[in-house]
Amino acid sequence: MMRKELTYLGTAIMFFTRIPIPFKLPYSTEIMNKSQKYFPFVGIIVGLFTALVYAGAMTFFSVQISMIIATIASVLLTGAFHEDGFTDSCDAFGGGYGKEKIMTIMKDSRIGAYGVIGIILLLLLKITTLTEIGTHSTPLVIFTLISGHAVSRFHAGMAIYTHEYVQDIDKSKSKPLASKRLPWANVLIGFGTILIPFVIYQQWLLLMAIPISYLGKIYLTYYFKKHIGGYTGDGLGAIQQVSEVIYYLTILALCSYM
Repeated sequence: MMRKELTYLGTAIMFFTRIPIPFKLPYSTEIMNKSQKYFPFVGIIVGLFTALVYAGAMTFFSVQISMIIATIASVLLTGAFHEDGFTDSCDAFGGGYGKEKIMTIMKDSRIGAYGVIGIILLLLLKITTLTEIGTHSTPLVIFTLISGHAVSRFHAGMAIYTHEYVQDIDKSKSKPLASKRLPWANVLIGFGTILIPFVIYQQWLLLMAIPISYLGKIYLTYYFKKHIGGYTGDGLGAIQQVSEVIYYLTILALCSYM
C-alpha cells in the first residue's frame, strides 16, 4: 500500500515539476488518475521552494526584485506547466469561435496575441500583489506563497469532480491527464493538505481566501462548459493560475483586518 501511494505521489511530482525522481516509476492512466489526490501536496512543494528562494533573495535585494526572482524560480521548477495552459486557453477562447476552432487553436504550439497579453498581465498582477503582501509582512508572504500554490492546485483538481473532460481533437498532441473522478474521500485528503499552512500560521481569517479563490474555478468551468462542453488539460492550467491570483488578491485585501 505504501509503495503504491509513493508511486502516486512520485507521479504527481514528476508530471507537474522538473524535480528528478531517483527511481523509475511505472506509468498508466490509472496511476495518473490516482495521483490527483496529491496535486495540492505538489503545490506545497512548489510554494515552499518559491518561498525559500524569496527569503534567500531578500538577503541581498528589495522585496520587488526578490519576488521576481522567486517567480522565475517557480516557473523553472514547474516548467511553466500551468502558465502554458493559461496561455493556450487565452489564445483558444480569445481567437476561436465554436468548439472545433477553439480546440484546434488550444493545441497549436504557437502563441498568439491573446496568450502573450494574457500571461504578461497575469504575471504583472501576481508579482505586484505578492510584492505588496511582502511589504506588509515577510512571514505573511511566505505563508501566502506556500498556501496559494496548494489551494490553487486543489481548485483546479476539483474541476475533475464537477465537470466532464473534453477529449482533445488531435490525440497525438494530448497530454496525459488525470481526468477520472476518484472517490470523494480523496478530496478530503487534498483539502486536508491545503489546511497545513493555515494550521502552522494560525491566522484563521485568511481561510476566507479559499472559498473566494474558488469562485475563479466556478466561473471558468462554467465558461468552458458553455463553449466546449467541459474542461481540458489547458483549462485546468488556466483554473490554477486564475485561482492563484485571486487567492493572492484576497490575502492582500484581508491584510487590513489583521
